[in-house]
Amino acid sequence: MYWWARYDSQTKLLDEEMITNKVVKEWLAHPLVIQGGELTAWPDVLGGDDEILEWMQETRRLGKPVEGHLPGASLATLTKMGLLGVSCDHEAMTGEEALRRLEMGMMTSLRYSSIRPDLPVILESLLKKGITSFDRVMMNTDGSTPSFLENGTTDKLIEIALEKGVSSEDAYSMVSYNVANHYGISDTHGMIAPGRVAHINILESKDKPLPVSVLARGKWLKREGEETDQDWSFEWEKHGLTPLTNTWEIQSNDLTFSGPAGIEMINAVITKPYNLSVETSVDKLPADSDESFIMLLSREGEWRVNTIIKGFANRVQGFASSFSNTGDFILIGKNKADMMTAFNRINEIGGGISLVEDGEIISEIQLPLMGKMSDLPLEELITKEKQMIQELEDRGYSYKDPVYSLLFFSSTHLPFIRLTQQGIYDVKRKMVLFPSIMR
Repeated sequence: MYWWARYDSQTKLLDEEMITNKVVKEWLAHPLVIQGGELTAWPDVLGGDDEILEWMQETRRLGKPVEGHLPGASLATLTKMGLLGVSCDHEAMTGEEALRRLEMGMMTSLRYSSIRPDLPVILESLLKKGITSFDRVMMNTDGSTPSFLENGTTDKLIEIALEKGVSSEDAYSMVSYNVANHYGISDTHGMIAPGRVAHINILESKDKPLPVSVLARGKWLKREGEETDQDWSFEWEKHGLTPLTNTWEIQSNDLTFSGPAGIEMINAVITKPYNLSVETSVDKLPADSDESFIMLLSREGEWRVNTIIKGFANRVQGFASSFSNTGDFILIGKNKADMMTAFNRINEIGGGISLVEDGEIISEIQLPLMGKMSDLPLEELITKEKQMIQELEDRGYSYKDPVYSLLFFSSTHLPFIRLTQQGIYDVKRKMVLFPSIMR
């Protein structure tokens, strides 16, 4: 398994004591770290953040690539970031943007994810522009949630490329050799040759990328369309991945909401400030509005950030999650009692996501691995997630991916207002608007 050393303004904001120059450089030098990034804090670098620039330069000195995060970047910005060390970017949303990155000499990773399924359009555009060489192109799913992967992962990417007219040689290389070559591990990965890791997918034909047989490290995992008997058990607790065990409880006075401004959702991940239009001292918010209580609650129970969110849903009574970008708890709902019930439920199951209505659990996803991950087979997790999404949609959630919403409520590389451990944060002005409250 390989890891990425991520550096961004959010990391520095959330834990300046742990993310030190020494720690980052130690991680970058680790042999299992093969990339630096993704670099969401590129505006800080252009603004004179010498520490992040030093990390970028150290990454390149070690012979490792730097992944950018450059949505909508102009030609001038791409030129500057290329000169400062960015090796690759996966934020192209059109064929024109992908071509611009290629012209800058960057490796270009084309995205097909649950909130940005751009791959088909980009490939079609690149082919129309006469692109015939895909040596510096890769494909990715950008951390998509389980249900998006129901129809395949890498095989789906290849399938899309073939359907759009990319040659089979390029389609397969974009998820194998091109990737290994970019990360400097082609001596062990990316091709069938002596000394390489012996993972071999056997296909019925080159236009059908789903393998009929899979040989991994000399063992058949799948043969002639049938999975072989394998022991997939893993000792999670042995490696410190245990259920959450909180020794504290949420109190009714924690659910106190005040302040002149709240957060409004523009889409699944982008938010903006708005002036409150509801009375917040009540136990239940009006049923005819799309405003809900929202709280970011310290994992250790030390602090809380409370406000109102507009546009998440209009009929969600109580919703709680231990899955978030910061590892803290998120509570959302119109009914404070149901929010408390949902929070108590995820504590009871050792972490997870819970939807509660009138005191009853409507849907839940258990995440017993540190409150962040499931130990279910992917097929079962997909079923659970789809059920949760449907229940939320039935209650007014209108976007594509609620799990991404949970993840990005605290992501300070996205505009405009974020819930962070320091408080409600204005990304554009780089300042805390309302500080977190100690419990």
